[in-house]
Amino acid sequence: MKRLLRLGASAAALTIAATSAQAAGETVCLITKTDTNPFFVKMKEGAEAKAAELGMVLKSFAGKIDGDHETQVQAIETCILDGAKGILLTASDTSSIVPAVQQARDAGILVIALDTPLDPIDAADATFATDNYKAGLLIGQWAKAKLGDAAADAKIATLDLNVSQPTVDVLRNQGFLEGFGVDLADPNVIGDESDPRLVGSDVTDGNEEGGRRAMENLLAKDPMINVVHTINEPAAAGAYEALKAIGRENDVLIVSVDGGCPGVQNVEAGVIGATSQQYPLLMASLGVEAVKKWADEGVKPENTPGKDFFDTGVALITDEPADGVESISVAEGLDLCWG
Repeated sequence: MKRLLRLGASAAALTIAATSAQAAGETVCLITKTDTNPFFVKMKEGAEAKAAELGMVLKSFAGKIDGDHETQVQAIETCILDGAKGILLTASDTSSIVPAVQQARDAGILVIALDTPLDPIDAADATFATDNYKAGLLIGQWAKAKLGDAAADAKIATLDLNVSQPTVDVLRNQGFLEGFGVDLADPNVIGDESDPRLVGSDVTDGNEEGGRRAMENLLAKDPMINVVHTINEPAAAGAYEALKAIGRENDVLIVSVDGGCPGVQNVEAGVIGATSQQYPLLMASLGVEAVKKWADEGVKPENTPGKDFFDTGVALITDEPADGVESISVAEGLDLCWG
């Protein structure tokens, strides 16, 4: 009884935007990290459109900020009480969320991780995501090729997500480092490499203010940083502003991941050298389709052959292609971007 009272009270405090596709139908929940990041805004649009098409009710929830784990737990509890057929989740804390996910699965709810794999990945019924390691690998390979011989003496900063090191953060960071030619230590941990080119890492919470702050902190450590990897494009925009403030915006190579329209426009403008584009609308729409199939047929989605998740694709965007690194142009990226 106490737990039910707690659930009712906590549910009232959620940051919720609930929309109904129709007056009746199976319920699917979308739980994102925030409701302001363009990536998650586009994800919600994809879920809304597909739910309307399939005659389902979509209820969407979001954390107050990136890293707001407790609100996501409360959202899962609310979806359980509502009798949802499925939950689509981009987890802020990919390991701590697992017990709540297990409660949902025990209640017969299909749980699909979107974009960010849980830790362990099989804690969810399925994962629909960018190959985040490949996304990092591509920008690392491109940055190394872009610098040429100077890559051997690079001074590298990585601007990551948050201290809990969610899987998406680790995958992008470690993919970038491998692509750049840095020997990894533990591939599941950020910041334990010994390569002398690494100045350090700091966290950004995936937003512009955090990117600016993290870049300022790392520049205080070494003002001659010349390569910057960022977890996403809002963080990259903040890093650029910090560099511009000291007159170094034109001699530092920034690479990122997302592929939102503002980010691709920043590639076009020279703020970001290259970015890896992912496709959130597709992730969400496929997730809603999978929940509908589960509700109608009791069938769970299958992984992409050879992978432990369903790969929704990634493409490197730059107008300065590098030999041996597959990419598409900024014009092509603008045709496919979101936000």
